[in-house]
Amino acid sequence: MQPIKLGVVGLGQAAGGVMPTMEALPEIDLIVGADILPEMRAGFERRYPGKRAFESIAAMCTNSDVEAVWVSTPNRLHCEHAIEVMRHGKHVIVEKPMAVTLAEADRMIAASKQYGVHLIAGHTSSYQPSVRAMRKIVQSGVIGKLCSIFIWSYTDWMLRPRTPDELVFEEGGGIPHRQRPHQIDVIRLLGGGLLRSVRGKIGQWMPERPIPGFYTAYMEFEDGTPVTLTHNGHGYFLTAELYPWAFAAHRYNEEDRKRFRRSLRSGQRAEVAEKSEYRLGGKRDKTLREVPAERPPWSPIDMGMLIVCCERGDIRHSKYGLTVYGDDGAREIDLHDVGRKEVDFEGGATIPALLEMHDAVVNGKPLYHSGEWGRATLEASLAMIASSQQRREIFLERQVPMPDDYDADLKVPLDELAHAN
Repeated sequence: MQPIKLGVVGLGQAAGGVMPTMEALPEIDLIVGADILPEMRAGFERRYPGKRAFESIAAMCTNSDVEAVWVSTPNRLHCEHAIEVMRHGKHVIVEKPMAVTLAEADRMIAASKQYGVHLIAGHTSSYQPSVRAMRKIVQSGVIGKLCSIFIWSYTDWMLRPRTPDELVFEEGGGIPHRQRPHQIDVIRLLGGGLLRSVRGKIGQWMPERPIPGFYTAYMEFEDGTPVTLTHNGHGYFLTAELYPWAFAAHRYNEEDRKRFRRSLRSGQRAEVAEKSEYRLGGKRDKTLREVPAERPPWSPIDMGMLIVCCERGDIRHSKYGLTVYGDDGAREIDLHDVGRKEVDFEGGATIPALLEMHDAVVNGKPLYHSGEWGRATLEASLAMIASSQQRREIFLERQVPMPDDYDADLKVPLDELAHAN
């Protein structure tokens, strides 16, 4: 197997979540990193002996062995940094959100064409094997055509440590920028991609945080399929309470959340220092997490509870797969054998993004989560903000479909469902 040689730009907490997967996949050879902070570069070189970390993207990209780069720098820099990488002839996987504005997304897509390189907008919850299995069931028609999608998330996102740059809404801070790509990418994948309109509302009511911590929206696809989505990140009620096994996947418990509220209100929380603990070289370095002996159970984490409604049944997540409700009752679909077995601390969102790039670079296969796909998700996301500000429905113009052949090799026991129904 021919691996692609990969670099990572931005060696902070986000990168720490994905580098264990890069290290584990035989299709990926993580060879270099880049960060402007010397402590991040030192942490990378200690964690990965023999691999070098550079001060700039340009310096990293002078390494002719680098074929692709994972961009995990702050949101406001995604466009600038992705284009810089592509200018050096390297392929790019850019973290969500793809960009902060549609103009930036346009520039990134234009650069990928100008320099003849691949651009992937990832990773989001739409890559999760369970979500993709839902799409296969919908596509099959075994419980009839898709009728509606419901996705509902309550998290402690606003209580997590934030650096000052993360608290500027106009530069990509806040729940609507940081978390909406997960939900919107999921609903676009399930519904085929072509959203028609958005009516949304964002909410900012936590004085200690100068960014929105809530959004809700109603969306419709071109064929009329309705979607409702919500994310409240204030950390009081959590969606995980509905899934007793899910709390193990959460970093904080109730006592932590109470303590964080007190320290935020008093202005005494040392957030920058706290966040640095989870970065490379920190005492809670995310790349050093113990790999579980077996795949952990599904958890709503930030995406939330997802229910897909069809003409003759519904689908939701279960502990190790899906529950499909049909005319003959509920049936459990075990997804233990769906997807790869390597470690993926991001809920299954990292491996497929890396494999999609590998298949494109090495095997000449098409991209599905392309720049155009990412721009369409961004358009719907920004429309939600505009709708909230203008108090009206926003119609979309830059949507693209997900090709029917996406995930052609994903195996889901559809025959069993057909027999049961």
